[in-house]
Amino acid sequence: MDIFRFIKIDEDSRIPKYKQIVDAIIQNISNGNLNMDDKIPSINLFSEEYLLSRDTVEKAYNILKDRKVIISMRGKGYYIARTKLISKINILFLANKLSSYKMRIYNSFINSISGAAHTDLHIYHCEEDLFLNLLDRNKGAYDYYIIMPHFKTEKLNHVSFTPEVVKAINRIPNDKLVIMDNLIPEIQDASIEIYQDFENDIYKALKAGLNKISKYKKLIIAYPAETVYPYPKRILHGFRKFCVEHSLDFEVLNEIYEDMILKKGDLFITIGETDLVNLVNQIRTQEFELGVDIGVISYNDTPLKKLLGITCISTDFKEMGETAARMIMNKENGKIKNPFRFTDRNSL
Repeated sequence: MDIFRFIKIDEDSRIPKYKQIVDAIIQNISNGNLNMDDKIPSINLFSEEYLLSRDTVEKAYNILKDRKVIISMRGKGYYIARTKLISKINILFLANKLSSYKMRIYNSFINSISGAAHTDLHIYHCEEDLFLNLLDRNKGAYDYYIIMPHFKTEKLNHVSFTPEVVKAINRIPNDKLVIMDNLIPEIQDASIEIYQDFENDIYKALKAGLNKISKYKKLIIAYPAETVYPYPKRILHGFRKFCVEHSLDFEVLNEIYEDMILKKGDLFITIGETDLVNLVNQIRTQEFELGVDIGVISYNDTPLKKLLGITCISTDFKEMGETAARMIMNKENGKIKNPFRFTDRNSL
Protein backbone atom coordinates (compact mmCIF):
# COMPACT_ATOMS: atom_id res chain seq x y z
CA MET A 1 0.00 0.00 0.00
CA ASP A 2 1.15 3.57 -0.73
CA ILE A 3 1.04 4.43 2.95
CA PHE A 4 4.05 2.21 3.58
CA ARG A 5 6.15 4.57 1.44
CA PHE A 6 5.46 7.42 3.84
CA ILE A 7 5.61 5.83 7.27
CA LYS A 8 8.96 5.15 8.88
CA ILE A 9 9.40 3.45 12.25
CA ASP A 10 12.69 4.34 13.94
CA GLU A 11 14.00 1.36 15.88
CA ASP A 12 16.57 3.53 17.66
CA SER A 13 14.13 6.19 18.83
CA ARG A 14 13.08 6.40 22.47
CA ILE A 15 9.57 7.37 21.31
CA PRO A 16 7.20 4.39 21.83
CA LYS A 17 6.43 2.69 18.54
CA TYR A 18 2.65 3.05 18.95
CA LYS A 19 3.16 6.82 19.25
CA GLN A 20 5.39 6.82 16.17
CA ILE A 21 2.52 5.22 14.25
CA VAL A 22 0.01 7.80 15.54
CA ASP A 23 2.32 10.72 14.76
CA ALA A 24 3.22 9.36 11.33
CA ILE A 25 -0.40 8.94 10.22
CA ILE A 26 -1.34 12.40 11.49
CA GLN A 27 1.71 13.93 9.80
CA ASN A 28 0.82 12.28 6.50
CA ILE A 29 -2.72 13.60 6.70
CA SER A 30 -1.28 17.04 7.38
CA ASN A 31 1.06 16.72 4.40
CA GLY A 32 -1.76 15.63 2.10
CA ASN A 33 -0.42 12.13 1.57
CA LEU A 34 -3.57 10.75 3.19
CA ASN A 35 -7.01 12.17 2.48
CA MET A 36 -10.54 11.81 3.78
CA ASP A 37 -11.95 8.30 3.18
CA ASP A 38 -8.55 6.84 2.23
CA LYS A 39 -8.19 3.23 3.38
CA ILE A 40 -5.26 2.39 5.64
CA PRO A 41 -3.74 -1.06 6.34
CA SER A 42 -5.36 -3.55 8.68
CA ILE A 43 -3.75 -4.09 12.07
CA ASN A 44 -2.35 -7.45 10.95
CA LEU A 45 -0.94 -6.08 7.69
CA PHE A 46 0.64 -3.10 9.45
CA SER A 47 2.25 -5.30 12.12
CA GLU A 48 3.62 -7.69 9.49
CA GLU A 49 5.05 -4.89 7.34
CA TYR A 50 7.00 -3.31 10.21
CA LEU A 51 7.61 -6.46 12.29
CA LEU A 52 5.66 -4.99 15.18
CA SER A 53 3.45 -6.75 17.68
CA ARG A 54 -0.25 -6.68 16.94
CA ASP A 55 -0.86 -5.04 20.33
CA THR A 56 1.39 -2.11 19.42
CA VAL A 57 -0.47 -1.37 16.20
CA GLU A 58 -3.86 -1.91 17.84
CA LYS A 59 -2.97 0.59 20.58
CA ALA A 60 -2.04 3.18 17.94
CA TYR A 61 -5.24 2.59 15.99
CA ASN A 62 -7.35 2.85 19.15
CA ILE A 63 -5.79 6.23 19.92
CA LEU A 64 -6.52 7.42 16.39
CA LYS A 65 -10.11 6.17 16.68
CA ASP A 66 -10.57 7.90 20.05
CA ARG A 67 -9.35 11.15 18.47
CA LYS A 68 -11.74 10.48 15.59
CA VAL A 69 -8.90 10.61 13.05
CA ILE A 70 -9.80 7.15 11.70
CA ILE A 71 -12.90 4.98 11.76
CA SER A 72 -13.32 1.21 11.43
CA MET A 73 -16.01 -0.28 9.22
CA ARG A 74 -17.00 -3.86 9.91
CA GLY A 75 -15.83 -6.16 7.14
CA LYS A 76 -14.15 -3.32 5.22
CA GLY A 77 -11.25 -2.04 7.34
CA TYR A 78 -9.94 1.32 8.56
CA TYR A 79 -10.43 4.68 6.88
CA ILE A 80 -9.34 8.28 7.39
CA ALA A 81 -12.28 10.02 9.08
CA ARG A 82 -11.17 13.63 9.20
CA THR A 83 -8.41 15.85 7.97
CA LYS A 84 -8.98 19.21 9.66
CA LEU A 85 -8.04 18.01 13.15
CA ILE A 86 -4.43 17.51 12.17
CA SER A 87 -1.90 19.77 13.78
CA LYS A 88 0.57 19.82 16.60
CA ILE A 89 -2.07 20.73 19.17
CA ASN A 90 -5.80 20.11 18.77
CA ILE A 91 -8.13 22.22 20.91
CA LEU A 92 -11.86 22.19 21.58
CA PHE A 93 -13.03 25.66 22.67
CA LEU A 94 -16.46 25.71 24.35
CA ALA A 95 -17.91 29.21 24.84
CA ASN A 96 -21.25 29.83 26.48
CA LYS A 97 -22.36 32.55 24.08
CA LEU A 98 -21.43 34.33 20.87
CA SER A 99 -21.00 37.79 22.41
CA SER A 100 -18.44 40.41 21.38
CA TYR A 101 -16.65 39.83 24.71
CA LYS A 102 -16.31 36.09 24.27
CA MET A 103 -15.16 36.58 20.69
CA ARG A 104 -12.48 39.01 21.85
CA ILE A 105 -11.15 36.29 24.15
CA TYR A 106 -11.34 33.70 21.39
CA ASN A 107 -9.76 35.91 18.71
CA SER A 108 -6.99 36.93 21.08
CA PHE A 109 -6.35 33.25 21.82
CA ILE A 110 -6.27 32.33 18.12
CA ASN A 111 -3.96 35.23 17.23
CA SER A 112 -1.58 34.30 20.04
CA ILE A 113 -1.42 30.56 19.43
CA SER A 114 -1.03 31.23 15.69
CA GLY A 115 -0.53 28.20 13.43
CA ALA A 116 0.73 25.92 16.18
CA ALA A 117 -2.74 24.55 16.91
CA HIS A 118 -6.06 23.73 15.35
CA THR A 119 -8.98 25.07 17.40
CA ASP A 120 -12.62 24.08 17.01
CA LEU A 121 -15.03 26.64 18.46
CA HIS A 122 -18.48 25.54 19.65
CA ILE A 123 -21.15 27.71 21.30
CA TYR A 124 -23.44 25.94 23.76
CA HIS A 125 -25.69 28.93 24.59
CA CYS A 126 -25.60 28.28 28.37
CA GLU A 127 -27.56 25.07 27.69
CA GLU A 128 -26.60 22.12 29.87
CA ASP A 129 -27.82 19.47 27.40
CA LEU A 130 -25.97 20.97 24.45
CA PHE A 131 -22.79 21.31 26.50
CA LEU A 132 -22.92 17.69 27.67
CA ASN A 133 -23.61 16.48 24.15
CA LEU A 134 -20.62 18.39 22.77
CA LEU A 135 -18.31 16.92 25.40
CA ASP A 136 -19.63 13.41 24.85
CA ARG A 137 -19.27 13.59 21.06
CA ASN A 138 -15.71 14.88 21.32
CA LYS A 139 -14.32 12.89 24.25
CA GLY A 140 -10.74 11.84 23.68
CA ALA A 141 -10.48 13.69 20.36
CA TYR A 142 -8.53 16.75 21.55
CA ASP A 143 -5.30 17.63 23.32
CA TYR A 144 -6.96 20.48 25.25
CA TYR A 145 -10.54 21.29 26.24
CA ILE A 146 -11.09 25.01 26.93
CA ILE A 147 -14.34 25.57 28.81
CA MET A 148 -16.11 28.80 29.80
CA PRO A 149 -18.66 27.47 32.33
CA HIS A 150 -21.86 29.53 32.44
CA PHE A 151 -25.27 27.85 32.51
CA LYS A 152 -28.91 28.79 32.98
CA THR A 153 -31.75 27.28 34.98
CA GLU A 154 -35.27 26.67 33.72
CA LYS A 155 -36.15 30.09 35.15
CA LEU A 156 -33.28 31.67 33.14
CA ASN A 157 -31.13 32.34 36.19
CA HIS A 158 -27.36 31.96 36.12
CA VAL A 159 -25.55 28.93 37.56
CA SER A 160 -21.86 28.13 37.22
CA PHE A 161 -22.46 24.38 37.04
CA THR A 162 -24.86 21.51 37.55
CA PRO A 163 -24.08 18.07 39.03
CA GLU A 164 -24.05 16.55 35.52
CA VAL A 165 -21.70 19.26 34.24
CA VAL A 166 -19.27 18.57 37.10
CA LYS A 167 -19.33 14.83 36.34
CA ALA A 168 -18.68 15.43 32.63
CA ILE A 169 -15.82 17.87 33.19
CA ASN A 170 -14.23 15.58 35.77
CA ARG A 171 -13.94 12.90 33.07
CA ILE A 172 -11.50 15.12 31.18
CA PRO A 173 -7.88 14.41 32.20
CA ASN A 174 -6.44 17.21 34.35
CA ASP A 175 -3.62 17.94 31.96
CA LYS A 176 -6.08 18.53 29.10
CA LEU A 177 -8.52 20.77 30.97
CA VAL A 178 -8.47 24.58 30.68
CA ILE A 179 -11.10 26.57 32.60
CA MET A 180 -11.56 30.18 31.52
CA ASP A 181 -13.61 33.12 32.77
CA ASN A 182 -15.56 31.39 35.55
CA LEU A 183 -14.22 28.93 38.13
CA ILE A 184 -16.01 25.80 39.34
CA PRO A 185 -14.52 24.93 42.77
CA GLU A 186 -16.28 21.56 42.73
CA ILE A 187 -14.32 20.14 39.79
CA GLN A 188 -10.91 18.51 39.86
CA ASP A 189 -7.87 20.75 39.45
CA ALA A 190 -7.51 21.83 35.84
CA SER A 191 -4.04 22.27 34.44
CA ILE A 192 -4.89 25.87 33.53
CA GLU A 193 -7.44 28.19 35.16
CA ILE A 194 -7.79 31.83 34.11
CA TYR A 195 -10.73 33.45 35.79
CA GLN A 196 -12.74 36.47 36.85
CA ASP A 197 -13.64 36.92 40.52
CA PHE A 198 -17.03 38.46 39.77
CA GLU A 199 -17.98 39.59 43.28
CA ASN A 200 -14.64 41.04 44.34
CA ASP A 201 -13.81 42.39 40.88
CA ILE A 202 -16.79 44.77 40.73
CA TYR A 203 -16.37 45.66 44.40
CA LYS A 204 -12.70 46.64 43.99
CA ALA A 205 -13.28 48.39 40.65
CA LEU A 206 -16.04 50.57 42.11
CA LYS A 207 -13.84 51.29 45.10
CA ALA A 208 -11.14 52.51 42.72
CA GLY A 209 -13.62 55.07 41.40
CA LEU A 210 -15.05 56.03 44.79
CA ASN A 211 -13.95 59.68 44.62
CA LYS A 212 -16.10 60.30 41.56
CA ILE A 213 -18.86 57.86 42.46
CA SER A 214 -19.46 59.45 45.87
CA LYS A 215 -20.61 62.73 44.29
CA TYR A 216 -23.80 60.98 43.12
CA LYS A 217 -26.88 60.68 45.31
CA LYS A 218 -28.04 57.24 44.23
CA LEU A 219 -26.51 54.22 42.48
CA ILE A 220 -28.77 52.14 40.23
CA ILE A 221 -27.63 48.88 38.66
CA ALA A 222 -29.55 47.32 35.77
CA TYR A 223 -29.02 43.62 36.42
CA PRO A 224 -31.11 41.30 34.21
CA ALA A 225 -32.06 38.52 36.62
CA GLU A 226 -33.84 36.38 34.02
CA THR A 227 -32.39 36.32 30.53
CA VAL A 228 -31.37 33.88 27.81
CA TYR A 229 -27.73 34.54 28.63
CA PRO A 230 -27.74 35.23 32.38
CA TYR A 231 -24.95 36.95 34.31
CA PRO A 232 -23.37 35.67 37.55
CA LYS A 233 -25.23 36.79 40.66
CA ARG A 234 -21.87 37.50 42.25
CA ILE A 235 -21.79 40.74 40.23
CA LEU A 236 -24.85 41.87 42.17
CA HIS A 237 -23.37 40.72 45.48
CA GLY A 238 -20.23 42.79 44.88
CA PHE A 239 -22.28 45.86 43.96
CA ARG A 240 -24.40 45.60 47.12
CA LYS A 241 -21.32 45.05 49.26
CA PHE A 242 -19.73 48.23 47.89
CA CYS A 243 -22.86 50.35 48.42
CA VAL A 244 -23.50 49.11 51.96
CA GLU A 245 -19.87 49.51 53.01
CA HIS A 246 -19.81 53.13 51.83
CA SER A 247 -23.37 53.98 52.98
CA LEU A 248 -24.54 54.74 49.45
CA ASP A 249 -28.22 54.73 48.50
CA PHE A 250 -28.81 52.13 45.80
CA GLU A 251 -31.46 50.34 43.76
CA VAL A 252 -31.45 47.19 41.65
CA LEU A 253 -33.49 47.18 38.43
CA ASN A 254 -34.12 44.29 36.10
CA GLU A 255 -33.59 46.53 33.06
CA ILE A 256 -33.54 50.11 31.84
CA TYR A 257 -37.23 50.72 31.23
CA GLU A 258 -38.76 52.92 28.58
CA ASP A 259 -39.64 56.37 29.98
CA MET A 260 -37.35 55.93 32.97
CA ILE A 261 -37.71 58.41 35.80
CA LEU A 262 -34.30 60.05 35.77
CA LYS A 263 -33.10 62.43 38.47
CA LYS A 264 -30.07 64.63 38.71
CA GLY A 265 -27.53 62.86 40.88
CA ASP A 266 -28.31 59.35 39.62
CA LEU A 267 -25.45 57.01 38.73
CA PHE A 268 -26.36 53.99 36.59
CA ILE A 269 -24.37 50.80 36.13
CA THR A 270 -25.48 48.88 33.06
CA ILE A 271 -24.54 45.33 32.12
CA GLY A 272 -26.44 44.67 28.88
CA GLU A 273 -25.62 46.61 25.72
CA THR A 274 -29.28 47.34 24.99
CA ASP A 275 -29.69 48.86 28.44
CA LEU A 276 -26.69 51.14 27.89
CA VAL A 277 -28.02 52.41 24.55
CA ASN A 278 -31.51 52.91 25.97
CA LEU A 279 -30.20 54.78 29.00
CA VAL A 280 -27.90 57.15 27.12
CA ASN A 281 -30.67 57.92 24.65
CA GLN A 282 -33.08 58.80 27.47
CA ILE A 283 -30.47 60.96 29.22
CA ARG A 284 -30.06 62.97 26.04
CA THR A 285 -33.80 63.11 25.32
CA GLN A 286 -34.54 64.44 28.81
CA GLU A 287 -31.73 66.98 28.38
CA PHE A 288 -29.50 65.85 31.20
CA GLU A 289 -25.75 66.19 30.80
CA LEU A 290 -23.98 62.83 30.79
CA GLY A 291 -21.20 62.69 33.37
CA VAL A 292 -22.43 65.84 35.12
CA ASP A 293 -26.13 65.47 35.94
CA ILE A 294 -26.28 61.70 35.54
CA GLY A 295 -23.39 59.25 35.57
CA VAL A 296 -23.05 56.00 33.64
CA ILE A 297 -20.70 53.08 34.21
CA SER A 298 -20.83 50.16 31.80
CA TYR A 299 -19.84 46.58 32.66
CA ASN A 300 -17.43 45.04 30.11
CA ASP A 301 -15.38 47.41 27.97
CA THR A 302 -15.41 47.59 24.16
CA PRO A 303 -13.63 49.77 21.60
CA LEU A 304 -16.95 51.50 20.88
CA LYS A 305 -17.43 52.44 24.53
CA LYS A 306 -13.92 53.86 24.54
CA LEU A 307 -14.73 55.90 21.44
CA LEU A 308 -17.95 57.21 23.03
CA GLY A 309 -16.24 58.06 26.31
CA ILE A 310 -18.19 55.62 28.49
CA THR A 311 -16.62 54.81 31.85
CA CYS A 312 -16.20 51.04 32.24
CA ILE A 313 -15.42 48.35 34.76
CA SER A 314 -14.12 45.33 32.91
CA THR A 315 -11.84 42.36 32.77
CA ASP A 316 -9.11 42.40 30.12
CA PHE A 317 -10.54 40.05 27.49
CA LYS A 318 -7.49 40.27 25.24
CA GLU A 319 -5.15 39.33 28.06
CA MET A 320 -7.30 36.35 29.03
CA GLY A 321 -6.97 34.85 25.55
CA GLU A 322 -3.25 35.62 25.34
CA THR A 323 -2.57 34.07 28.74
CA ALA A 324 -4.35 30.82 27.83
CA ALA A 325 -2.43 30.55 24.55
CA ARG A 326 0.91 31.22 26.22
CA MET A 327 0.33 28.65 28.96
CA ILE A 328 -0.68 25.97 26.48
CA MET A 329 2.28 26.69 24.20
CA ASN A 330 4.75 26.72 27.10
CA LYS A 331 3.10 23.74 28.83
CA GLU A 332 2.55 25.84 31.96
CA ASN A 333 0.13 24.94 34.74
CA GLY A 334 -1.53 27.24 37.24
CA LYS A 335 -4.45 29.36 38.37
CA ILE A 336 -4.40 33.01 37.30
CA LYS A 337 -6.88 35.74 38.14
CA ASN A 338 -7.38 37.89 35.06
CA PRO A 339 -6.96 41.68 35.50
CA PHE A 340 -10.15 43.67 36.13
CA ARG A 341 -9.99 47.45 35.84
CA PHE A 342 -11.89 50.67 36.46
CA THR A 343 -11.46 52.88 33.37
CA ASP A 344 -12.51 56.47 34.00
CA ARG A 345 -13.95 58.36 31.01
CA ASN A 346 -16.38 61.20 30.33
CA SER A 347 -19.59 59.51 31.52
CA LEU A 348 -18.74 59.69 35.23
